[in-house]
Amino acid sequence: MSSVLPIRRSAYGGIHLIGQTLAIIDRAFKQHLNKKADQLGLRAVQLRVLGELSRMEAFGVSEVNQRDLEQAEQVTHPTMTEMIKRLEKKGFVTCTTSTIDRRYKKLSCTKRSRNLYLELAQADEAITKTLCAGLSAEEQAELIRFTDCMLDNIGYHL
Repeated sequence: MSSVLPIRRSAYGGIHLIGQTLAIIDRAFKQHLNKKADQLGLRAVQLRVLGELSRMEAFGVSEVNQRDLEQAEQVTHPTMTEMIKRLEKKGFVTCTTSTIDRRYKKLSCTKRSRNLYLELAQADEAITKTLCAGLSAEEQAELIRFTDCMLDNIGYHL
């Protein structure tokens, strides 16, 4: 049985929980994402949904529907319904009847949001570069391996 070390010593001699450290890192990513969202007049969650939709389209998913985005963002149907309505009203997405299954609406990016996933990837890379400054390439690879394992442990698959 392996031991779990949920605490570490801080520079001030106190004890920090690993969860607290991860939460601080999460806040740094969210602040960066919020700046990008503000530039577009969106909320961060709307930006993530648009990023996922534009990524799926760019990688050849023939039709993206609401359920696909609900699963990707782990939100409820009513929450996604309202989000899509707002994004459509703001001109970021269009909704048409699916040609595969008429019960669904096909969601598509507009020209305004089509390549948003590339911008989000660049923003993610910038904050990651800041966070990983001082880590060797090997240490960065280990970090990726560790975080992938953590995601697997909680049943979340990218």
